[in-house]
Amino acid sequence: MTKNIIKTLALGTLLTFSFSNAQQKPKVVLDNFFNNEKKENKETKVLESWHYTWNDTSNGGFSLLGEIFTKQGAEISTLTTAPTKKDLKNTNIYIIVDADIDKEAYGGKANLIDPTSIKNLTDWVKKGGVLVLMSNDNGNSEFEHFNKLAGEFGIHFNDDSYNRVQKREFEQGKVMVPAGNEIFAEQKLYMKEVATVSVKSPAKELLSAEGKNIAAIAKIGKGTVFALGDPWCYNEYIDGKKLPADFTNYQGTEEWVKWLLKQTSKK
Repeated sequence: MTKNIIKTLALGTLLTFSFSNAQQKPKVVLDNFFNNEKKENKETKVLESWHYTWNDTSNGGFSLLGEIFTKQGAEISTLTTAPTKKDLKNTNIYIIVDADIDKEAYGGKANLIDPTSIKNLTDWVKKGGVLVLMSNDNGNSEFEHFNKLAGEFGIHFNDDSYNRVQKREFEQGKVMVPAGNEIFAEQKLYMKEVATVSVKSPAKELLSAEGKNIAAIAKIGKGTVFALGDPWCYNEYIDGKKLPADFTNYQGTEEWVKWLLKQTSKK
């Protein structure tokens, strides 16, 4: 009888532990409201979201990034509306990439980052949320409203463009990471046509290209903000098919994902 009790307790402990782990899986939510590009599927004739989305397997998609997050134990999802307090409550990492300008948005009218969203996100970060902001360069991204959000954390995306690459001159897009970087190992990354980033306290500079800062991190309350002037980890530049072997974007993306997930433990 004692052995049976021990077996039952052990099984119960195991089941409870497994359920707890499932509950604690970090939730990574990708915005599909402020970045809301759609195109028609040639086969089904149905409009589909694309460009920096989890389910987009084309060059401009984030399908490989999604795989990296899930391999590291995260759960990925998409939010197609502006983030409410309820949406953010169980979110660990929230990602906004390439906020739309009108010419890119579905219906020709961009969903601009509004004051309510800014307050919801700022309050959430202070409580331990991890916010990722990735812009694009001049002419390809919305800056005015995006910067109202970024400005809450001492970060400003400049409406410019550096590391401009001519045809297949990939060296023009190099970003050399020096030893001692807080996120990345010493390596050579590829970031093409990048907006520069200005910082003030509490934000601090992280990466540079052509002598200009292009990335920043900020600690606010219990939370963290990561900002970069390029959606640098899309399929085309981490699948190993296009870039010369000395560019390590896949490795860098893995390091970045691990760092982001590590920040969520503080929530």
